[in-house]
Amino acid sequence: MSTPSVLFVCVKNGGKSQMAAGLMRAAAGGTVEVHSAGTKPGSSVNTLSAESLLEVGVDLTGEQPKPIDPALLARMDYVITLGSEAEVDVVDGPRFENWDTDEPSERGIDGIERMRLVRDDIAARVDDLASRLGVTADGKTTR
Repeated sequence: MSTPSVLFVCVKNGGKSQMAAGLMRAAAGGTVEVHSAGTKPGSSVNTLSAESLLEVGVDLTGEQPKPIDPALLARMDYVITLGSEAEVDVVDGPRFENWDTDEPSERGIDGIERMRLVRDDIAARVDDLASRLGVTADGKTTR
């Protein structure tokens, strides 16, 4: 029985993909190998993204944006792109999914309120993926 693995990707790897990775680590309790990367990595994690995660007990301290590692990409079970701008070349092996996440700024919602809505949207999707990977509510796996 192997450990399921997921790579979350967005453009800058400073916001949504970092949020998804942090939320999956919290949900899976170490039973899922979790990574994040960017197609054009920025220089730092988005402060409001990190702040919104701290509100739910997820700490991104020490995380930095990073590029996609082709060897890592090829060995993942799932590659999840967040939003419509991140494009990843499909390779054999992983299952690819795109999550068109909520964008509250299109409704005039900005700042920490925006990030909370984005976080909650991503959290629901992470919980669904964790369930599909066989992760139970206590962070154990049924796989």
